[in-house]
Amino acid sequence: MNFSKIFLGTALGLAATGAFAQQTSTGFFNDGYLYRHEMNPAIANSDSYVAFPGMGNLNVGYRGNVSLGDFIYSRGGKTVLFMNDQVTPQEFLKNINDKNKLNAEVKVNVLSVGFKTKNSYQTIGVNLRSNIGVVLPGELLRMAKEGPSNSVYDLSATNVHADAFLEMAYGYSRDINEQWRVGGKVKFLLGGGNIDAKFKDARFELHEDKWVATTDAEIQASVKDLTFDKDTKLRGPEGSETEHEYVSGMDIDKAGLNGWGLAFDLGATYQLDEDWKFGLSLLDLGFINWNNNMLASTDGRQTVSTDDYVFNPDDAASNSFDNEWDRFTEGLSALYELQDKGDQGKRTKALAATINASAEYSCPFYRPLTLGLMNTTKIQGKYSWTEFRLSANYAPCKIFSASMSLAEGTYGASFGWMLNLHPKGFNMFVGMDHTFAKMAKPCVPMAGKFNVNFGINFPF
Repeated sequence: MNFSKIFLGTALGLAATGAFAQQTSTGFFNDGYLYRHEMNPAIANSDSYVAFPGMGNLNVGYRGNVSLGDFIYSRGGKTVLFMNDQVTPQEFLKNINDKNKLNAEVKVNVLSVGFKTKNSYQTIGVNLRSNIGVVLPGELLRMAKEGPSNSVYDLSATNVHADAFLEMAYGYSRDINEQWRVGGKVKFLLGGGNIDAKFKDARFELHEDKWVATTDAEIQASVKDLTFDKDTKLRGPEGSETEHEYVSGMDIDKAGLNGWGLAFDLGATYQLDEDWKFGLSLLDLGFINWNNNMLASTDGRQTVSTDDYVFNPDDAASNSFDNEWDRFTEGLSALYELQDKGDQGKRTKALAATINASAEYSCPFYRPLTLGLMNTTKIQGKYSWTEFRLSANYAPCKIFSASMSLAEGTYGASFGWMLNLHPKGFNMFVGMDHTFAKMAKPCVPMAGKFNVNFGINFPF
């Protein structure tokens, strides 16, 4: 199983197809956006509501510090990939970072209800969720484009993570006094699957007089009825080869629930005065206990060096240049091949937590206009990211509100907007956190990040 191809293919596939994003931060200060409680459970809507089944809060998008436009080019009226000879290494590598990150989240609201009582606001939600993260070191892409040269390539930062689960949530919020409001959610989670793949160590030292390659890689997969496909090949000196088994792929017989978990959202808002309001929340503080852990690994740190081979200029010798070179390239290939270590038993994984901090200013000279600043920080190890977003929000009448925002963070700058139509008994919104302009066929955004948020709900 060639890890370089797996990671590179996953990254390009994610960039090309996109995935679902969780919430639209531009709507956080828009009073007409009914899902602000997903970003801070202390926030209550002015009305109760029920979502249109499956369409209450549709949100598609992804984030990355590289874009699809960094991997495909137009040459002579044709679209070519970065590996094409007509794309120079200098042209491709100028936009590649030391660590290239792609992150996407899925949260599809299957069912969402909010209801207002005398002293509280309560919500019930059933959601399908997933989290995907990819980290590709720039040196991996440099080696793919330039080919091996006299250099040292450190690929240890290469990582892929994905999980999927069903979430059933109950939220409750209420005022403590005239200034403080607090809220929380308890979430019961049913695990669908989790996969983590990484290079714990990967280095290629390609010098004029010596080549040394080292790797230590593994895949942990917690998916119901998953097995590793295996293949065999002959290895060893000519005439005394032995059969060698390695992992060639994955097979899922029948996907299903594969674990359970528990998580909490906590939030609070503070109304300083008529003009200023502050908020703080911690989301997804919890875990999932997965039922299995199928492990495939290189079985520890593996190394191959040209010094291990003696090249003989005599073509008839057993260690002739051709024979020895074949054995050396076989040794290089073996570095990527994983061994099936079987089911390691149950494992518990923490969710990726999120911290949201906000400040909102209501303009005293014109109350329909508010300004807001929000920081979102995702805590997920190598896949962590942060973003600051400044919003202007306008509500000229009871049936319409709009927001615009500018953001800067781990994945660069972006422009967002939201329009919300909410006459009595009906609420429809559309917006974007990351507005894109250039698209490839068929309707694939070329930017490093984008999202479109749409929803239909019925307040009462």
